[in-house]
Amino acid sequence: MSGAGAPTIIVDGSGLKVAIVAASWHTTVMDGLVDGAQRGLADAGVTDVTLVRVPGTFELAGACSALVDHFDALVALGVVIRGGTPHFEYVCEAATVGLTDVSVRTGKPVGFGVLTCDDEQQALDRAGLEGSSEDKGHEAATAAVATVMSLRAAL
Repeated sequence: MSGAGAPTIIVDGSGLKVAIVAASWHTTVMDGLVDGAQRGLADAGVTDVTLVRVPGTFELAGACSALVDHFDALVALGVVIRGGTPHFEYVCEAATVGLTDVSVRTGKPVGFGVLTCDDEQQALDRAGLEGSSEDKGHEAATAAVATVMSLRAAL
């Protein structure tokens, strides 16, 4: 089951500046992911939050690359639902590789909140909505803040 074994992370990110970069497709799911990320950042004490909306999941990496130098961390949120064409594989790979590249190239954490689902119900189950079994927006935001703080402690 997805989510099984997830750690409980409590972190103080007071004073951090974080951008949430969110796709626009699948409004209900995306609204849940954005709300979850905003809750996650608030729970971590992050008050300097900028929300940037882009058209789709494919655009996340480019937007994060443009923004990364101005923030301590980024939270990338999107959803891709499998269809009958290879579009799913292309967009999922582009988002994953692109967001990983931003983080590795810059040393800045990018919380990965991109849902890659077979159907809309799987996305709804992970979107942090009422009745959802998981809150991937919150998890991505918390992971980004926790990584910033871990790196600061290590360096």
